[in-house]
Amino acid sequence: MRTSPLAIVFFIIAAFLGALGQFYYKSGAERTGTTLAGYIFNARLLTGVVCYIAVMVLFVAAFKRGGALTVLYPIYASTFIFAAIIAWLAYGTPIRPVHFAGFALLITGMYLLGR
Repeated sequence: MRTSPLAIVFFIIAAFLGALGQFYYKSGAERTGTTLAGYIFNARLLTGVVCYIAVMVLFVAAFKRGGALTVLYPIYASTFIFAAIIAWLAYGTPIRPVHFAGFALLITGMYLLGR
């Protein structure tokens, strides 16, 4: 089965939204109180949930367009790269040379798994 290029694009977008969802979960957790309402009415946590719903919709759309799991799911590992970039932008978390080496290994692994 050949994987649709659009399915690959959907998974790249899903990976970004997955990382963005994690950012919203973290930033939302920093603003919660001790009550259940602090979680339920927390806009950042709700935004994280919306991101994850979008991820699932993109997964389904990608598979419907002829995406092979063995090709697409490794692409989702790019979530780790997007998360590091978001952490750098939002929190100033440094990205060191060792992290770039890890990114290169992730990308190499995604390529090899997709072949």
